[in-house]
Amino acid sequence: YNESKIFLSKLKGITDPEKKRKIIGNQFIFSFEKISKEFGEVDFLGQGTLYPDVIESGVSKGKVAHVIKSHHNVGGLPKNMKLKLIEPLKELFKDEVRKIGKELGLPKNLINRHPFPGPGLGVRIIGEITPKRVSTLQHADKIYMDILKKENLYEIIWQAFSILIPVKTVGVMGDHRTYENLLALRAVTSMDGMTADWFHMPNQTLSKISNEIVNSVPGINRVVYDITSKPPGTIEWE
Repeated sequence: YNESKIFLSKLKGITDPEKKRKIIGNQFIFSFEKISKEFGEVDFLGQGTLYPDVIESGVSKGKVAHVIKSHHNVGGLPKNMKLKLIEPLKELFKDEVRKIGKELGLPKNLINRHPFPGPGLGVRIIGEITPKRVSTLQHADKIYMDILKKENLYEIIWQAFSILIPVKTVGVMGDHRTYENLLALRAVTSMDGMTADWFHMPNQTLSKISNEIVNSVPGINRVVYDITSKPPGTIEWE
């Protein structure tokens, strides 16, 4: 099932992060309800909501707090959802969930996979989401992840990803002037996701990632590295 056209049509022209998260969260449920009918009567929706998701969405142990950002599985679900929500992990942190995964005997590559946001690349594309921008970010991010794994850095990093920024900069390729997109790289270390330190990436690795992205991904001519910890910055940019 491919619902991408529906998601992209509803996100057309939307640049506000909160609106993007809520549109994605709503459509996720609508698509799930529609597709699930083909498999008979489905009553429940299981989600991997973690405690940091709940805290950042402004609700903690039943108390209302400041909204840092609405996680689509907490603050972005439609009010008229027909499915009953089941969230067995919502009072646990990521490191606790990984311990459970080890006890259950889940594969190591699944347990150690980096956190990935519910809205997907929608919150890693600053500004409007378009098919072309999604494709560009997917291409660049795959290069980034592949190099981290080859350099044996992936598993010592809590979370790493690329961010496509709606800013163009002047560059040069051969003897030609370019005016293309800016890409940011993010990598952090953390225990529970509530606080994080930027990862001190080896210079040679950063150079390799930057060179391969700029030379392989059409539309990107500059790469920058985010050295902001949490706080003051969140791990994701949106």
